[in-house]
Amino acid sequence: MPEFFINGQKVAAEKGQTVMQAALAAGFYIPYFCWHPHLSVAGNCRVCVVEVEGEGGGSSWTDIACNMPVSEGMRVLTDSETVREQRRQILQFILLNHPVDCGICDKAGECMLQDHHYTYNGEPSISTVPKVRATKYHPLSERIVLDNERCIVCSRCVRFTREVSKSHGLAIQHRGDHSLVRAAEDGAFEADPYSDNVVDICPVGALLSRSFLHKARVWYLQATPSVCPGCARGCTVNLWHRKRDWQLNRLDPGQNTEIARVTPLANPAVNGPWICNKGRDLARIFERPRAGEPLLKSRPVTLLQATSAARGLIAESARPVALVSNWGSNEELAAFKRALGSRFTCFVKRDHLPAADEPVEDDLLIRADKNPNSATAHELFGEAPIAFPDRTDLVLVWGEGVDFASLPRGARVILLGSYLAPENGHADVFVPISIQTERAGHYTNFAGVASRFERCFAKQPGIADAEEFFGQLAVTAGAT
Repeated sequence: MPEFFINGQKVAAEKGQTVMQAALAAGFYIPYFCWHPHLSVAGNCRVCVVEVEGEGGGSSWTDIACNMPVSEGMRVLTDSETVREQRRQILQFILLNHPVDCGICDKAGECMLQDHHYTYNGEPSISTVPKVRATKYHPLSERIVLDNERCIVCSRCVRFTREVSKSHGLAIQHRGDHSLVRAAEDGAFEADPYSDNVVDICPVGALLSRSFLHKARVWYLQATPSVCPGCARGCTVNLWHRKRDWQLNRLDPGQNTEIARVTPLANPAVNGPWICNKGRDLARIFERPRAGEPLLKSRPVTLLQATSAARGLIAESARPVALVSNWGSNEELAAFKRALGSRFTCFVKRDHLPAADEPVEDDLLIRADKNPNSATAHELFGEAPIAFPDRTDLVLVWGEGVDFASLPRGARVILLGSYLAPENGHADVFVPISIQTERAGHYTNFAGVASRFERCFAKQPGIADAEEFFGQLAVTAGAT
């Protein structure tokens, strides 16, 4: 482990580390644009320049920290006047043709160029020459548009498609101030299931998500840690939604309980810093039309009445079967096992199968099992395929994915669901239950790693929490 000095402080580096890596690990911040900890070194933005003091009183010199290996005893200055002056000049160059449209840019508030400009420059451009104009809102795919006037040609997006997603969907054409990021003509970027990650890693507002375009300022939003339920990987994510202080009253109050965007929550044990595009679209899963009231054979009733009716059916049943959801949290699954596991013959069902247009599995993140908690469900309830015993007289269906035509003829049905569906009115008892954004809990992924999700929104009256509901039914189970 080589030892060197940063701003006069001794630092121990790992073998093979660059000055950038060692400095960040030791708590010394060095600004950067093109460097990314999970991509190869490009070294083209030059803003990470540092000064290395000469040995034995010799002349000092400057170079970029992202591509400078640590050597024993070297003395590095990360914020000397020489370094600050060079960074000011680099930022003048980078901003030479950059438009001053922060007021309408989705990256405002998260933009590295804004941050570095105010830290190291903060002055108007010295150039009196008109800025070079470039393509605005160029469509790279159905999901992403590119503002070439904002692009600083850091090449992060290009390297991502070559080194991480392996789609080779983006490249840079032309040279100098005519350089343009463009999508490959074979449609590889359109088909890249990880394409939206380039929006996150873009250090400026050049790459823009169509679903979030001009939707909200980031300072209007707060991020709630969650887990993507789209497959057994269980990627950790941030769900962004309106802060209480910025809620809308007249314009569109519905936005107060909507997911504005989804971004990765870095987790080395699960997904690293990436998520797939399905994870970006969680609003499409969570914000489907909701079931809002309990039903008895399509007749609206109160939650108390539905609970009482469900208890009665369980008490009367001789051979009840439960089809357990693998979208239930660890806490909900444990509550069901504790309250009703000995009363029912239990099978784990698959709530979701791969959609016709989605990737089934790959070598990066995507898993073939499109359910988030199969590991815990099978651990608690076994892996036996669904097979209804003779004379099954009651079926408790928890969640989605069940064809009612496949249930035993004449069996009574208790259905616990969250969304509007024809089956809701066909069940003898239907109880609407909360969804992931309305509760907290854990999922355990295929590798045995448990990740926690937090509540974003309050559930509506008349909707039950499954964990509590199972406890309310336990009185019946204990009496038989």
